[in-house]
Amino acid sequence: MSTFSRLDARLGAFTLRPLDADADAPLLHRWVTHPKAAFWLMQGTDAAGVAEEYRRIAAHPHHDAYLGSWRGRPAFLAERYDPARVELVGLYDPEPGDVGMHFLCAPTDTPVHGFTRAVITTVLAWLFADPATRRVVAEPDVRNTAVHTLNAAVGFTVVGEIRKPEKTALLSVCTRERFHAATEGDLRA
Repeated sequence: MSTFSRLDARLGAFTLRPLDADADAPLLHRWVTHPKAAFWLMQGTDAAGVAEEYRRIAAHPHHDAYLGSWRGRPAFLAERYDPARVELVGLYDPEPGDVGMHFLCAPTDTPVHGFTRAVITTVLAWLFADPATRRVVAEPDVRNTAVHTLNAAVGFTVVGEIRKPEKTALLSVCTRERFHAATEGDLRA
């Protein structure tokens, strides 16, 4: 049961479906505890802890998680949240239509050129498919330079550094217009 799908001109079909915290926990555990997922801050968490975290997210009225697939196989995780009520409360001035986003690509031994950009493009296309979404807000760790570069490539602009309890983050926003201008060659329904 796909919630959203996008056909990438080069890499093919991407889909998103609501995450099942219990059924998907073993898979997510491998992803979020992998060394490449260090910025996800779940290193050392066991599978039961991962399931508990995603049950907590599923129960939250302003935060949810989705499992993304590429060509029919699980390949990424996406979270959507209301930044005025979760994650960024009191840390920035929210605007109507702001939606917060996190994403994580599954670790792989065989990287595919352009895959991560296709994933973030899919996640943003999904968020902007809701006409109420005016801006997507992200708050990656300031040390995560690869994500900063990727965010800039799909239309994010940096607002500035913010201090969160777990990290210093680079608050960034992406408007619908900037996203479409940055990715018009990538988007195909």
